[in-house]
Amino acid sequence: MDQDVALGITTSVTQSDLAPLRAMGRLGEYAVVYRVNRSVQGGGFGNQSRHPRTWAVLVYVDGQAARVYSARGHGREWSSLDRLERWLRDQGFWYWWTRNDIEPLGAATGPDVEESDQPMPADGAVPSPPPPLAPWVDEQS
Repeated sequence: MDQDVALGITTSVTQSDLAPLRAMGRLGEYAVVYRVNRSVQGGGFGNQSRHPRTWAVLVYVDGQAARVYSARGHGREWSSLDRLERWLRDQGFWYWWTRNDIEPLGAATGPDVEESDQPMPADGAVPSPPPPLAPWVDEQS
């Protein structure tokens, strides 16, 4: 299954595009982190047999879902959510959603794990981004 198609991704951006898009007000407030099958082999964590899946990021540009790509034209991939969290914060994202549509469900469920009451969209697509938050105003000044 091609996760990009299933998530409704219609375009792409590079990491260097993010700051200018944010400055122009065209970048959405949150990102979506989602699980993908590794497509880029590299050193270290690039061992596909040991780490066959990685994490990818989509952002919203003008309300359209866009996958983040490297300057070399490959989809950016992270094997560690810890490193990805630092990268997201460096890019100005304060919150994001995390999805894992390709690994089995139920491995972490048990009597102490609560299930969400929120239904998933029938088509599996990422919901539309919420409207921007109003700017914070200090009423004591």
